[in-house]
Parts: sequence; C-alpha cells; structure tokens
Amino acid sequence: MTHNGLPNWTPASAGEGHDGVAGRVAAEHHPHANLASASRDLAPVTRDAADVADAAATFGERLSDRVAAVGGSWGFIIAFTAVLIGWMLLNSDVLAHLGHAFDPYPYIFLNLMLSTLAAVQAPIIMMSQNRQAAKDRLAARLDYEVNLRTEQAMEHLHATIDTAIGMRLDALLAAVSETGRAGRVAAGDGP
Repeated sequence: MTHNGLPNWTPASAGEGHDGVAGRVAAEHHPHANLASASRDLAPVTRDAADVADAAATFGERLSDRVAAVGGSWGFIIAFTAVLIGWMLLNSDVLAHLGHAFDPYPYIFLNLMLSTLAAVQAPIIMMSQNRQAAKDRLAARLDYEVNLRTEQAMEHLHATIDTAIGMRLDALLAAVSETGRAGRVAAGDGP
C-alpha cells in the first residue's frame, strides 16, 4: 500500500488489485507477457545478407569472388612481384649468358602475359564488385525489414502499455470514487 491507501501495482501483484479486474487486465496486457507469447508464436525472421547471397550464388559468382580475394591480397602482390623479378633476372642474366633467353629485354612475351592477365582479371574483379553491391543492397533491404518490424512491435507495446495504464487508472479512479462515496455515506452526507 502507498501512503494514500491505494495499492502499489507490480507484475507480481497484478491479480491483487482493488477489485481484481484491473489487476487481471494489467497482467494480461503486461508487455513482457505479450513479448513472450509473440516470441513463442513466431519463428525468427532475421537473415544474414551474406548467407542469403551466398546461397543464391552461381559457380561463376563464387569463382569471381575468389579471384578478387586472391588478386587483391598481399600474398598475391608479393608472389607476383617475385615472379616478375625472377622472369627478368632469368631472361636478362642467367639465360642470356647461355644464349637461351626466350624473352630477352624488352620482355615482349612478359608484356603480353601481363596484358592478358589484366584483361581477364579486371572484368572478373568487376563481377565480384557487382556481386558485393548486390549484397549491400540486400543487406539494406533486410535492415529496413528489421527496422520496420521493430517499429511495429514498439507501436504494439506502446498501445498495450497505454491500454493497461488506462485500465488501471480507470480502476483506481473508480476505487477513489467508491471510497469517497462510502465516506460521505458514513458521514451522513448522502450519495
């Protein structure tokens, strides 16, 4: 009880209100009770955008992602630099002294291979970037859906809490009014 003689409301005492009805209504509309029942009824609907995109990926898309991952790594850059330096040393120094250099300076065959590699690798990397952009759009759409569901759940919780508070206030006002009438009747002032 509070200092004014009205009962304190807690979730544990929800069924112990002045007339019992307000307490039962408050317990039925308690936000945690609604969340618990809603969470039991609904399966999780959130999804990971990467998982969704990977599940729908074709072999070519997965291959382009792998080529872009390898081609954009430090390991690839270091290994490729080592191959280029080795090619140049082999054709300029070692094989040139033996007269067997298959691609002497200005390394025309190396230039052709580098140009071919760039011509093939660039579109593959662009395919991977397009796929990443599609993943980003999917992630944004899934984020929007989650935000929308959260907003709807919050609106429902606000309405539930407002209803419970309104019913509790109506019950308290009725109890105060009844107490006031009972006090006037006891004092002989009439109804």
